[in-house]
Amino acid sequence: MSVEKKFVAEGITKALVNEYLAEELERAGYGGMLMNRTPMGTQITVYAEKPGMVIGKGGKLIRKITRDLDRKFHLDNPQIDVQDVGRGDLNGRVVANRLASSLERGWYFRKAGQSMMRRVMDAGALGCEIVISGKLTGPRSRTEKFISGYIKHSGKPAIDLVDKGYSVAVKKLGVIGCQVRIIPPDVRLPDDFQIVKIPVAPTPAPASAPAAIPTPAPAATAAPVEEKKSDLDQLLESEPNAAEVKPAPLDEGVAEDAPLAEEKADCEPCAKEV
Repeated sequence: MSVEKKFVAEGITKALVNEYLAEELERAGYGGMLMNRTPMGTQITVYAEKPGMVIGKGGKLIRKITRDLDRKFHLDNPQIDVQDVGRGDLNGRVVANRLASSLERGWYFRKAGQSMMRRVMDAGALGCEIVISGKLTGPRSRTEKFISGYIKHSGKPAIDLVDKGYSVAVKKLGVIGCQVRIIPPDVRLPDDFQIVKIPVAPTPAPASAPAAIPTPAPAATAAPVEEKKSDLDQLLESEPNAAEVKPAPLDEGVAEDAPLAEEKADCEPCAKEV
């Protein structure tokens, strides 16, 4: 078998297994599955709203599903792992099943579509698209589309980032297809970008010249107020200072022990009297 035929055969097997699990686990809230080839066999991870119903009483249902996968689809040692789908309002397959069930119970298609879209957006989804096609109101088929938020329709992001789900509502006039496409809230779209300013680091000063430390500007001081002087202070300031008066220099020929002129005048009358 060529490589191309092998890939096609694996894709067909995966689609048939997905269809079988959706039919068997409809009441458990089937939310999709992942199939991986391992050296030990085929690992199948099943997502459901009610994992207990997938396992069954005493593991009866999961053993039946494992046996059917081995006999009908000839999978190599199938091993089934059941996981909780988490928030069902953000899973495309779960929302599509709910929408189909609402239409089968008699809900008007506009009310059912708007209600499901509002629940998905309230759960935090970035975008949601619901397409309902079939005999909605008359004998002729028509298509109604409900869109909210932001949805990718083409390219690799539309394949990898958008969660898709499909279900069928069976009514008396015919079947109605329900297609749901959801962008989860934790998805980073490739065209979503933000401009962030990079902080510029200050250039360091050269080692030889140390950076000058800026000195704070001196605070402006108020001019001192001159105090008014009293009359006594003015009188004292007007008199010459005795300490500033310098004594007259002594003559070189006069001895230091010679009496002063005033002392000579006092001594002369005493000498006359003698």
